Amino acid sequence: MHLRWVAALVIAAASVTSGGCTPTPEEYGTKIARQRAEKNEFLRQSADIIPPADRDKFLPLSYFPVDETYAVPAQLQPSAERMRLQVPTSTGKIRDMERVGFLQFALKGQPLRLSALVDAGTSRVDRLSVLFSDLTSGTETYQAGRYMDLEAAPSGLYIVDFNLAYHPYCYYNPEYDCPYPPPENRLKLPVRAGEKLRAADLTVPR
Repeated sequence: MHLRWVAALVIAAASVTSGGCTPTPEEYGTKIARQRAEKNEFLRQSADIIPPADRDKFLPLSYFPVDETYAVPAQLQPSAERMRLQVPTSTGKIRDMERVGFLQFALKGQPLRLSALVDAGTSRVDRLSVLFSDLTSGTETYQAGRYMDLEAAPSGLYIVDFNLAYHPYCYYNPEYDCPYPPPENRLKLPVRAGEKLRAADLTVPR
């Protein structure tokens, strides 16, 4: 959803399967740590994402420990026709989006699926947006949910990596207009991977 940072976020997930080899846990953890450090610097230097007065409040970002069991293979089941969705946003508006299919996978032994979305009118699908919430939403993570971005794969095979899940920009700055997860993407299990609330925010609703 946030194109200035999407490309950096997907590098670690793509590297899991690139070249036909899987990195060791140390290599994977190092890649994730580097991406997170680069995002912290990006947000600190950005002029408009986090207001200067709030940067020390949010940065450095807080994350669950990297856990490779939250990076799982998934199959995209494409929709016969794109379904137009009117998705409520954080500013009270409606965002027109389209569901292109469902990502089917298993997490912690439980079969799950998440709808994959694109902005309405997107002709060439280069990236899938996955907006989701789970049982940590509102307690350990942002109450409005988190996002993942997956680079489109012609094969329909993906790695859904919750270690790359991130809070939308409206968490840091209410001027941003962020779509909420659709009802089918409200997972009934806790996902303790990816970005989480800082300790100071755990009792402060936003």
